Amino acid sequence: MNEPAVHAVAAAEPRHISVRGLAVSFGRVADVLSGVNLEVQEGEFVALIGASGCGKTTLLNVIAGLVPSSRGTVTVGTSPPAAGRGDVCYILARDALLPWRTVQGNVEYGLELSNVGRAERERRATVYVEKVGLQNHRDFYPSRLSQGMRQRVSLARAFATRRNIYLMDEPFSALDSQTKLVLHDQLLSLWETSRATVVFVTHDIGEAITLADRVIVMSKKGTGIAEEIRIDLPRPRSAEALQADTRYHDLYRRTWTCLKTSTA
Repeated sequence: MNEPAVHAVAAAEPRHISVRGLAVSFGRVADVLSGVNLEVQEGEFVALIGASGCGKTTLLNVIAGLVPSSRGTVTVGTSPPAAGRGDVCYILARDALLPWRTVQGNVEYGLELSNVGRAERERRATVYVEKVGLQNHRDFYPSRLSQGMRQRVSLARAFATRRNIYLMDEPFSALDSQTKLVLHDQLLSLWETSRATVVFVTHDIGEAITLADRVIVMSKKGTGIAEEIRIDLPRPRSAEALQADTRYHDLYRRTWTCLKTSTA
């Protein structure tokens, strides 16, 4: 089933993210983040990578409006971050599916919260269930799904809402390598259709290179950005095909070297 013009209504809304001189501290604790500058252009896919504790998720939470900044400025579109705003979707490391709802019902849930009418949310949920390859499991409850299938439902639920900006905090961290490759391809397909702005947190170098336009390597102690690596691999991409691409492996080595330097 095909879907017409994704983001047709929201496309005119600004979708860029600007972070300038950001610092975040919690109580008397030293700055978790300090002097962070980041510009994410409309429709860009940016991956944040760095050592545990470097502030990747904190930065994501500031952009989402879940954590206040101590210093600096952050704008999402043309306004400051705010929790619960209708143009931003936050995808967690765990799928957070409702156990009493089927696959179809879980995908419809985000649309219900967005006050989409019943007929339209059923139609749109059906489209996105098919996009992630779960049309034969639409009546299954989460308890009958593998972790990879559950994350597919999570992706379908998120992209069915047609948000302008997606913030993703290690959504595939619990998956095995083979399942990750499948989910990477499905996420790429959903994103290439929507061309939403994405900020994606990961510890996985290969995942960052596979998905992103730019990889942002954060310094060990959250003191800023160690390096920005532009991923000049052509799109559309295939996660599996990239494994045999020498350019992918060159970018992997470069990112790994930078990551080691930033955590020294």
